[in-house]
Amino acid sequence: MKIFIDADGCPVVDIAVRTAKKYGIPCTIICDTSHSIYREGAETIVVDKGADSADLRLVNLISAGDIAVTQDYGLAAMCLSRRAVVLDQDGRRYSDENISGLLEFRAVSAKIRRNGGRTKGRPKRTAQQDKDFENALNEISGGKGQAL
Repeated sequence: MKIFIDADGCPVVDIAVRTAKKYGIPCTIICDTSHSIYREGAETIVVDKGADSADLRLVNLISAGDIAVTQDYGLAAMCLSRRAVVLDQDGRRYSDENISGLLEFRAVSAKIRRNGGRTKGRPKRTAQQDKDFENALNEISGGKGQAL
C-alpha cells in the first residue's frame, strides 16, 4: 500500500503525510512546477505544467490497493479503474457507485460555465473537514488495506 497525493490545490497534504508516517506507508506527493510541494517523509514528483500532467503521472504510478487523495473527479475515476482506494479532501470515498454521478455533475457545471453562467464555489474549509479526512485516512491506513 502507498499513498499518492494529487497535491495541486490540496488542503490536506500535511495530514496525509503525517498519517503515512504514522503507519509506515510510503507517500508520494505529485504536483506541477507551479506548485512544487515538498514535505519531510514523502517523495515529491514534480511534473511540467500542463493540463492533467500530474493526474496522468499519478495514474501511471498507482496500483490496486493504493490510496489516492484528490478532489478531481476525472482522476478519481481513473484511479478507481486501477482498483485503488480514492478519498477526497473531506474524507469522502469515491466509489464505482458514486463516480458516474459526480462526473455528470462536473460535465453539467462545465457546460454552464462555458455558456457564461456561474456555479457555486466551495465554501471556506473548516477544521471539521480536516478531522473527517484524517479519520477516513486513518481508518484505511490503520488496517493496511483491510478497510478496502
